[in-house]
Amino acid sequence: MKRTLNITILLILALSFFNAASTEFDKYDTKIAVIKFKTEVVDYGTVEQNSDGTRLFTFTNTGDAPLIITKVKTTCGCTVPSYSKAPILPGEAGQVNIKYDTKRLGAFTKTVTVISNAEGGNKILKIKGNIVASK
Repeated sequence: MKRTLNITILLILALSFFNAASTEFDKYDTKIAVIKFKTEVVDYGTVEQNSDGTRLFTFTNTGDAPLIITKVKTTCGCTVPSYSKAPILPGEAGQVNIKYDTKRLGAFTKTVTVISNAEGGNKILKIKGNIVASK
């Protein structure tokens, strides 16, 4: 009986040790995606009304896991985003296309929120500029 109890205790201790060791090593095996934008602000400058309002935010996945952009939100309907739904592999580049409606006159500042699995959560980008009447 005593021998069985000792073996049982030894097995429990050994299993606890191996479980703790595997948990310790698992934390070093975690892979993450990291999104690094070339710039986080796109300045349109002064542009004429009804001109092309398309601009690009380029980025690279500098992490070691595939980057998946799940959604891109803008602050108003005057700004329309488009982006690739395919995963961006580590070391690869991608882009978020933004089209601002240049029919509206005056200065503007809008935010674009990129939602992805990247480290740090949501990334906030900005566009700004001034629309003047066509000559």
